[in-house]
Amino acid sequence: MKLEIFSIDGLPEIETGDDLAGLIVEAAELADGDVVVVTQKIVSKAENAMVTVDPDDPLSHKPVVEQESVRVLRRRGDLIISETKHGFVCANAGVDRSNLAADQAALLPDDPDRSARRIREGIKARAGAEVGVIVSDTFGRPWRRGVADVAIGVAGIRPILDLRGTADASGRELQVTEVAIVDELAAAAELVMGKADSIPVAVIRGADPAWFGPGNIQGELIRSPAEDLFR
Repeated sequence: MKLEIFSIDGLPEIETGDDLAGLIVEAAELADGDVVVVTQKIVSKAENAMVTVDPDDPLSHKPVVEQESVRVLRRRGDLIISETKHGFVCANAGVDRSNLAADQAALLPDDPDRSARRIREGIKARAGAEVGVIVSDTFGRPWRRGVADVAIGVAGIRPILDLRGTADASGRELQVTEVAIVDELAAAAELVMGKADSIPVAVIRGADPAWFGPGNIQGELIRSPAEDLFR
């Protein structure tokens, strides 16, 4: 298998109400089987999931973090690790002030799976291409330093590659192996987008056709509390 990953350059600064699918189609030649990875930040901007904060107070977004949290798991100084209404466990409930005007903070999209579906359907209507869409965001990782991009919304691509019941290279049957394929694709796409380069969309070409199909993040990728050893 060979994967190609390339960034989509030349997109304008996204404003409330912008048609992300239309802008992506104008900027890129898409083909059936492509996976389009779109950062949460521009989805939030297009959907007006934004709040105004005090530009002179670096902590003025903290009340918003509390509002966006359904449960606070840990506090250390100014850092809050909390659970959002979507079921994501992340720093500051996903509220982000980076790469924005000083008086703005971005919230997570209300329904990232729905956002991904809207973009996918828009691309199909404008370009005729059957693509998968991933809405990505940057999360920290327990017990490991550094951050990585993960999928918070998907459309047209299965979140999990379930290998249970298949054989490994030695012929042993795999009992528990489920690969979070959309997280791996989101992390790969971030390598060509960068954290400070203002490139919010990438395309992955050459994905295995078996990865495509219906799916959603909240119902399939997020571990339920009953299965979670850490909640």
